[in-house]
Amino acid sequence: MAIGGSSRRNDESGVRFSRTFTVALFLISIVLIAFDRPQARSPALASLRAGITDLSAPVLDLAAAPVRGLSNIGPYWRNQARLAEENADLRQRLNETRYWRDLALQLRDQREVYEQALNVESPATQNRIGAWTLGDPDGPFVQSRLIGAGTRQGVGSGDPVLNVYGLIGRVVETGNVSSRVLLLTDLNSRIPVMADRSNARAVLVGDNSEYPRLDFLTRNADLEDGDRIVTSGDDGIMPRGLPVGQAQRDRQGRWRVRLYSDQAPVDFVWVFPFEPVLPPEPDRPAEEEMPVADATADAGDAGGLPAPASAEETSAGGEP
Repeated sequence: MAIGGSSRRNDESGVRFSRTFTVALFLISIVLIAFDRPQARSPALASLRAGITDLSAPVLDLAAAPVRGLSNIGPYWRNQARLAEENADLRQRLNETRYWRDLALQLRDQREVYEQALNVESPATQNRIGAWTLGDPDGPFVQSRLIGAGTRQGVGSGDPVLNVYGLIGRVVETGNVSSRVLLLTDLNSRIPVMADRSNARAVLVGDNSEYPRLDFLTRNADLEDGDRIVTSGDDGIMPRGLPVGQAQRDRQGRWRVRLYSDQAPVDFVWVFPFEPVLPPEPDRPAEEEMPVADATADAGDAGGLPAPASAEETSAGGEP
């Protein structure tokens, strides 16, 4: 009975170390940590440590592979479900894009027929000039950019400049191999625009803010939030119909435009050469269009000699 009771006490108490042994292990651990510095390690110990790490790393990675696989099961299937939804959405967009492509081709053919019937030439959009843009910190304008194309490439002053989304400004200065573009947001920018839905006219005025404002709107202008704003071409400098942005009201109730070109950084742009409509030439003065016969008569009178008789007068009078 005594033996059985002592064994139970050992099971209940467990294994215990003496206090002296615990303190000694603690001091040894402190000494090892204090002296375990890269400068104090011997080359042999460092090489042995690196070899053990190289041998144990593949084993540990192999042992952890099942754990990683089990932990990635949930995210994998969630990602597959998300990709399936995204694939279905992209297929639907592709079908819609094909419809709009066919509609665009149909409208292009109709436009060509109308242009031939009305003898109207639309501005060419195929001879665009591509160029990279640079900052213009030393320029005379607050909001401007430099582009790597000039008169040698066919860029002219006043040409519209667009990125992949819409109009960003117009060319104001040209050099041989570079040009300066005045952005729509600059304080000096003035572009006539209109609403694509209602043809409501306005002037897009830059004020060095992110959203230029619409000025000179009529009191009862048919304009709504989200209306597509395009160039009107009323100034004869820019072509009609270039995409600009969407109309929206600010906190003060004034109309402003969220530019399409802000959807991406202005890095690469296209310049569309455009020949503005020139005024008609003035008519020449009347004295410059004097008939030749009158000039001959005046020359004869000035010389004091009679004008030569015609053949009928000679035959009627008998003598010249």
